[in-house]
Amino acid sequence: MKTLISASNPLLSVSHINPWKPNIHVFHPKTIEKLSHPLSTLKPHANAKGFSGRTGDDVAIKQSKKNNDGDGDDEIPQEVYNKMILRICVSVGVPMALGLAFLHIFGVLRELQIWDAPKWVPFLTSLTTFGASTLGIAYGALSTSLDRDVEGSFLGLEEVQKNWVETWKEEDESKR
Repeated sequence: MKTLISASNPLLSVSHINPWKPNIHVFHPKTIEKLSHPLSTLKPHANAKGFSGRTGDDVAIKQSKKNNDGDGDDEIPQEVYNKMILRICVSVGVPMALGLAFLHIFGVLRELQIWDAPKWVPFLTSLTTFGASTLGIAYGALSTSLDRDVEGSFLGLEEVQKNWVETWKEEDESKR
């Protein structure tokens, strides 16, 4: 804000700023008195694209987007959404908890001088468990039955096969 004020009024710019005096004031009291308007009313006048007022074109674009929303994207029912969130939390949380538990166990074994594991053992276990945790997001979403009445199996392998084919079928259709 101070830069905008100084740029609009050359009397406010201070050319001799000493870096050794940290309590220097940027505005000289005599130049502030010469201002024709108070500092509190100065506002930046930048109108970036998208932040200015609405124009007729913006409203027309939004209305055309509303009219074209019937392209086959259905909203996910709340029951299916809740099942999907639960599956994602489990498929991410279980491997992450295992990874943290293994790291803790390796630390305890080292402190008690029972087994000083080579550095590659905790590295591989954390790589495997945290990697599986990352893949758990996709697996949790794909393993959910998209039918609100069908509960699905415990691991959801059948749903993964169905949803995987459906996902790639939509991807192939969008490329055409």
